[in-house]
Order: sequence, then C-alpha cells, then structure tokens
Amino acid sequence: MSRPIPQAKDQLPNDLMDLIHAIDKLPAEIQAQVRNPLERVIDYTRRRRRILDLIQEALGQLRLDMKYLMFDLDATKRERDAYRQSLDGE
Repeated sequence: MSRPIPQAKDQLPNDLMDLIHAIDKLPAEIQAQVRNPLERVIDYTRRRRRILDLIQEALGQLRLDMKYLMFDLDATKRERDAYRQSLDGE
C-alpha cells in the first residue's frame, strides 16, 4: 500500500498504525478496496492533529497575553494609587 511514512511530529496514533499494518497483510485486491478510505482517515487524523496543535499554541499565547495584561493592570493600579496619595498629601 503506498502512503507517506509518518514523520516524528506527524506520528499517527498506535491504533491507526496497527490498522495500517493489518491492512498491509491483506491480499492486494482487498487492499485496493480499502486504500482510499484509509488514506482519508489518515489525512483526517493528521489534519485534526495539526488543528489541535494550533489550538494548543493559541491557548499558550493567550495565557501569556493574559499574564502581561494582569501585570499591566497591577502596574496601572499601583500608579493610580501612588498618584492619589500624592494628591492627598498636598
């Protein structure tokens, strides 16, 4: 069965690899019948993995942005309080 060899980052789940190996042991005519559906499942699995990676990356960036925003908010509150104290001290 002709298919691209999964790369390390693009590794397929073990269950799918087991299915691929099982299909490779079938007679050629049966392999030909399941080749297209199997390729679609492999493509779908890789696409889903890429989407999940993008979502995880976006969530990581969101967490970092939130930390910066919280730092900014705290700094702004400190500046406001310091300014209020300087006004009250006059």
